[in-house]
Amino acid sequence: MGHPPLEFSDCYLDSPDFRERLKCYEQELERTNKFIKDVIKDGNALISAMRNYSSAVQKFSQTLQSFQFDFIGDTLTDDEINIAESFKEFAELLNEVENERMMMVHNASDLLIKPLENFRKEQIGFTKERKKKFEKDGERFYSLLDRHLHLSSKKKESQLQEADLQVDKERHNFFESSLDYVYQIQEVQESKKFNIVEPVLAFLHSLFISNSLTVELTQDFLPYKQQLQLSLQNTRNHFSSTREEMEELKKRMKEAPQTCKLPGQPTIEGYLYTQEKWALGISWVKYYCQYEKETKTLTMTPMEQKPGAKQGPLDLTLKYCVRRKTESIDKRFCFDIETNERPGTITLQALSEANRRLWMEAMDGKEPIYHSPITKQQEMELNEVGFKFVRKCINIIETKGIKTEGLYRTVGSNIQVQKLLNAFFDPKCPGDVDFHNSDWDIKTITSSLKFYLRNLSEPVMTYRLHKELVSAAKSDNLDYRLGAIHSLVYKLPEKNREMLELLIRHLVNVCEHSKENLMTPSNMGVIFGPTLMRAQEDTVAAMMNIKFQNIVVEILIEHFGKIYLGPPEESAAPPVPPPRVTARRHKPITISKRLQRERTVFYTSPLDESEGDGDSCSKVRPPGEKPTIIRPPVRPPDPPCRAATPQKPEPKPDIVAGNAGEITSSVVASRTRFFETASRKTGSSQGRLPGDES
Repeated sequence: MGHPPLEFSDCYLDSPDFRERLKCYEQELERTNKFIKDVIKDGNALISAMRNYSSAVQKFSQTLQSFQFDFIGDTLTDDEINIAESFKEFAELLNEVENERMMMVHNASDLLIKPLENFRKEQIGFTKERKKKFEKDGERFYSLLDRHLHLSSKKKESQLQEADLQVDKERHNFFESSLDYVYQIQEVQESKKFNIVEPVLAFLHSLFISNSLTVELTQDFLPYKQQLQLSLQNTRNHFSSTREEMEELKKRMKEAPQTCKLPGQPTIEGYLYTQEKWALGISWVKYYCQYEKETKTLTMTPMEQKPGAKQGPLDLTLKYCVRRKTESIDKRFCFDIETNERPGTITLQALSEANRRLWMEAMDGKEPIYHSPITKQQEMELNEVGFKFVRKCINIIETKGIKTEGLYRTVGSNIQVQKLLNAFFDPKCPGDVDFHNSDWDIKTITSSLKFYLRNLSEPVMTYRLHKELVSAAKSDNLDYRLGAIHSLVYKLPEKNREMLELLIRHLVNVCEHSKENLMTPSNMGVIFGPTLMRAQEDTVAAMMNIKFQNIVVEILIEHFGKIYLGPPEESAAPPVPPPRVTARRHKPITISKRLQRERTVFYTSPLDESEGDGDSCSKVRPPGEKPTIIRPPVRPPDPPCRAATPQKPEPKPDIVAGNAGEITSSVVASRTRFFETASRKTGSSQGRLPGDES
C-alpha cells in the first residue's frame, strides 16, 4: 500500500490532513525500526547458535516473510517490484538452505548486523531526533501564537513590533524544523529499499558460498542475486537523482514558501479565528479554512470541538470581503466577510498582516495587494544556434571521447562550462567557438550539453506529453510501454522530435562502446531522464516520477531502431492499455519457483572414489584434503549489465563441472568499481549523482 507524498508546501500550512499523513509515515518508520531489530536479533541467533541452526534459520525466514514494503507513489517500477518481492524469495531460500544443513559463514555479522545497526541508529535515530525538534518547535510556536493573537492593539507600537518579530522568528524556526523532518522521514522511507535489502542480500550470498556442499544451490542463486542487485543499483541511482531535485525544491520552499502552489489545490488555505457571540460574551474560535476563488466557496473546519457534539466542515458562499478598521475592534489582522448562508457579517482574524493581505487578495477584498512577479533564471531556446551547439558537441564527443570512462557521468568544471556556453551563445557572434581548442576537454563539453538541455524554456519532450509518457512507463505491460512511447514520440513538435532523434542516436552510439566507457542504457537513462523530461510543477509527487522518466529514456535507447524506423500504423492515438487484472508481461525475478534438479555428490570416501566411474560429474579430492571454504567478500559481487555480452565460461577451482554448470565472470565488475570510486570522490555513496550536477 503506497503512502501519498508529503509536500513541502504543506509544512507551511500545517493542516490536519498533513498531520494525519505524517502520522502514517511515523507509524511506518516505527514498523521498519521494529523489523530491523527483529532481523538483527534473529541474525545474531543464527550466527551464534550453531546447535540450534535449523530453528534459527526458520525463525529468520518467517521474520522476512512477514514484512512487506510500503512505497511512496501509486506505481512501482520493475526494479521496485523485484525489491518488494525479495523478502518472500529470501524466506523460501532459507527454508531450502535449512534442509541442506548449511554452515554459518565467517564474517556474516559484518555483512548483515552492522549495516542494519548503522541504518537504524544513524538514519532512523536521526529521524526521531528531527521529530522531537519538530514537536518541540511546533508546541513553542503555537503557544506563542495564541498569546500573541490575544495582545491588545492598544499596546505600544514598540511592544507590538517586538511581539511580531518574536512570532516571525518562532514561525521560521518551526517551518524549518517541519521541512527538515518531512525531508528526513521521506528520505529514510525511500532509502530503506536498498539499505535494508542490500545487507540481507549480502548475508545470503555469504551464507551460500561458504560451504562447498551447497555449490549447486549457490549457482542457482547467483543469477537471481545479480538481477536483484541490479534492481537495487538502479533503484539507488533513481533515488540519488530524485534526491537532488527534492533538495532543490526544498531550497526554493525555504526562500519563498507562498509561491509554490500545487495544481488542483484551493486558492488559499490556512488557520483563521472567527468571532462568535455567546450569551455570556464574545469568544474567538479557531478554524482551518480553504477558499476556492472560482466558486467563491469558503470551507471552514472547526478545530475546537464542542463537548458532546461532532462538528463537520461548513461550506459558505462568499458575497464580499472588506478589511476591518483597526479602531473598530480590539484585535489585530481582522477582516469582515458576508456569505449567502449566514445572516450578518462574519469577522475573521488572520495570523499576521501579510496573511490578512493574502486572504483579502484571494477574496477580492477592497484592499487587494498584488505581489511582484518572481524573476526566473534566464532560459535557453531550442533554435538553430541550439541545434548547432548540440551537433558540435556530439561530433567532438564521438570523434575524440566516446570511449572515455564514465562519459557523461564525470562532471566538468563549472567555470569552464559557463565559459563555453557564454562564448557559444554570445549574441554578437553565436556559434563561433572552436571545440578542438585545448581549453575544452570532454568533461566540459558533456556537462555543457547537459546544462543546455536542462535549461531549455521547455524540455525536449515537452510539458504537454509529460504525463502521458510517465503513464506509459508505469504500465505493467512491456508491449504497451513500447507502443505508447513510440506513438507519443511522433506527437512531439517537429523540432523537438528532430532534437530527440539526434540525441538518442548519439546515446545509442555511446552505449555501443559500453565495454570501454562503462555506460549502459540504464545508466544513460538515469543521467538523461531528468534532462530530457521534467514536470511543469515542482512538487514532491513530480520528483517521485523521475525514475519513470529514466525508464522512458532507457526504452528510447534500447528500441531506437524500431521507434525511429517510422511512425506507428495508428499514430493518431497510442494503444489502449490492457486491464490491470491481466498478468504482467515482465514477471518478477524468482528463485524459489525454479525447476529442481538432481543434487550432485561433491565429496565421497576414498573407497567410493576408487569404485566411481570416470564419467562421474563429481570432482574428486585427494584423500585427507579438507573441503575449501570460500570466504565471503566484504560486499556482494557487482551486478551484471542489463544486456550482457556472451563470454567464455572460466572454470573455477573446486567447483563441479558438467551439469552443475559453471559461473561466468561478471560483465560489469569493473564498471561498478568505477562508479564506486567516482561516488567516493564526489561525496558519500548515497549522495548526488555526478552526472546530474551539471
